[in-house]
Order: sequence, then structure tokens, then C-alpha cells
Amino acid sequence: MEERKLLQSFLAQSQKGLPPRRMKDSYIEVLLPLGSQPELREKYLTVQNTIRFGRILEDLDSLGVLICYMHTKIHSAKASPLSIVTALVDKIDMCKTSLSPEQDIKFSGHVSWVGKTSMEVKMQMFQLHGNEFCPVLDATFVMVARDSENQGPAFVNPLILESPEEEELFRQGELNKGRRVAFSSTSLLKMAPSAEERTTIHEMFLSTLDPKTISFQSRVLPPHAVWMEDSKLKSLEICHPQERNIFNRIFGGFLMRKAYELGWATACNFGGSRPFVVAVDDIMFQKPVEVGSLLFLSSQVCFTRDNYIQVRVHSEVASLANKEHMTTNVFHFTFMSEKEVPLVFPRTYGESMLYLDGQRHFNSMSVPANLRKDYLVEP
Repeated sequence: MEERKLLQSFLAQSQKGLPPRRMKDSYIEVLLPLGSQPELREKYLTVQNTIRFGRILEDLDSLGVLICYMHTKIHSAKASPLSIVTALVDKIDMCKTSLSPEQDIKFSGHVSWVGKTSMEVKMQMFQLHGNEFCPVLDATFVMVARDSENQGPAFVNPLILESPEEEELFRQGELNKGRRVAFSSTSLLKMAPSAEERTTIHEMFLSTLDPKTISFQSRVLPPHAVWMEDSKLKSLEICHPQERNIFNRIFGGFLMRKAYELGWATACNFGGSRPFVVAVDDIMFQKPVEVGSLLFLSSQVCFTRDNYIQVRVHSEVASLANKEHMTTNVFHFTFMSEKEVPLVFPRTYGESMLYLDGQRHFNSMSVPANLRKDYLVEP
């Protein structure tokens, strides 16, 4: 960190002082040689001979940072004066392709939109089938630039658009930003549920009233249903220095992997079969996690429909010196079970809000509902 203080002089005072960059300037392809390097395969292998998706999340996070460093590269500096950190995993959508641990994987990506201090990164993942790389997933991350010591925002290079396709990508980035602002402004933490959502919750409440007593105090579950409070799992991680990044904070990909694996276990325990991830949505990195922190993860099924399980994982930290808990992340995962799963019912108003939030995230999923059986991505 002392060395990074010396890089402050390379920081631009305005975005106009930075040379524009093209999308192709930040384009990267990276090969994960699982097929040709069996010793590497062990790190990615599940007991079911499929690929650990938590490891893929770590790789995507690292690649997103690398792409942004390519976009903001200063050739006259030995090291970048910017600290690039993950602000948001906007969306990860899976394709209908099974993942083999014995075939090479290719990642590619580039910066697709820039603001003054933030960048949107589009990434894709492919796996080799025969002689052809076939699509596996599309990911959209939002990264932010900070100064050399990660203390405040820093400007990033503007983007030159060279084709109608690039203009469309940039326009989509603007739309994504607007959608995130709108989604945040209508958050259930800020606004009451819509009339349709209130009706949904009231009908669910009425369906749990005991017909024998006809009392608001007597609650019974409908057939093939589970109380939301009974779908929880929790875990604790001690944040060791091994998982730190160059800024001496805990690597965001590690947090995503741990949250995903707990979410997967929650869906597995709830559905009674091995679930497959369908989408990752709206992971906001609210606070950095310091080395030495106690990381508390709490996972809960908050919405179900047919074979789908919507899981919310809440992450909070407490330092060893201070026992006060602070939220660092909220993760949203959509899983598909091999068989139809029970309905999940809220018992309290707070759980009702979690249910509606889960329903909103599920409805925002852009993955088709007819995913094939060969779709195998596990923790």
C-alpha cells in the first residue's frame, strides 16, 4: 500500500484528460485447460463429476477486474494507479449446456459501457464440444474505479463506439443502469408492495387460516407447503489472509463462492434433490470485508414455483474487536430442481416482504423455463 501511494500522480483530474478506448482494447480471451491439465481439474470437480459453479464465479470476478485494467491501462506507469473493485453482479444467465470437467473452457469479455467512474463488463463462457466452443453463460458485472489506496472514486477512460453493434451494447448498458435505479427506487425497503402483490400476500395468509377455528391466530400449512422459516441454513467463515486481494480486503469471488455453495445446499435440502443453478441476479457489494472478520452467511428459500427455487443469501460481518454486525452483501440465486418442489409460505410481514422480493427477482429472470435435463452446474 505504501508503494501504491506513489501512483497518485498518475490519476486523471477529469475524464477529459484520459484517452478514449475502444471495446476491442479491453477484449480478452482466457482458456481454462481442464481437458489437458488433469491436476487443475481437481479444483473444479464435484462429487457428481460436474463443475463447481462457485469456482466459475471466482474466475468471472477476476476476469472482470482484469478487463477493466486493460481498458484503463496507462503505458507510462509500471502499475495501474486505479483500484478496480466489483460493485455489482448485475446478472448471470445460464444456457442449456452441461458442463464437463474433462473439456477445456474459454472465457471472453470486454468493457461494454462506461460512466465517469464505473464500467460495465460483458463476459461469456464457452466449453469445448468436439472441435467447437459452445456457449455456457452470459454475465454482466459492474466495476468501479477507485484511487490508488482505494479511498475514493477515480475517473475511467471514455469509450469510442465503432459499429452499430457496439452502439447497441452501450445503449443496453444505459438501459441496465436505468433498470437498476428503477428497481432500487421501488425496493420494498422504500415503498409499499403494489396492489397485486398485496393481494397475493393476503390470499396466501387466508389460505393458512385453520377452518376449524376461523381465527387470525390459528395458522396451518396448505398441502405440499413449507413455512419459510423452516428453509434456513447458516454458516460462518473466518476470513483468513489467504483470501485477500491486493488491497488487503477479502476477494469478492471468494464471498460469491461461499454464498453460492450455501445457497445450493439450501436448495438441495429444501427440494430433496440436486438442484442446478439457472441464474444469478443482483449481487450488490455494499461494504468491503476486512481480513480477520467473522463472516456470517444466512440462506433462505424465499420463493418457489414448479421446479424453481429462489434463494436469498444474506452476508454480514463482525470484527473480532467489535461485535456489531454489518451487512456486506445480499445474493440472489435461482435454482432448478429435478422434481417439483413445495410451496414456501411466509408467516410474518417481514417474511412476506422477502417472498415478494424473491418473486420479483424470479420474474426478472431472462432464462427460458424449459431447461433440459442435461443442464448440470453444481457448487
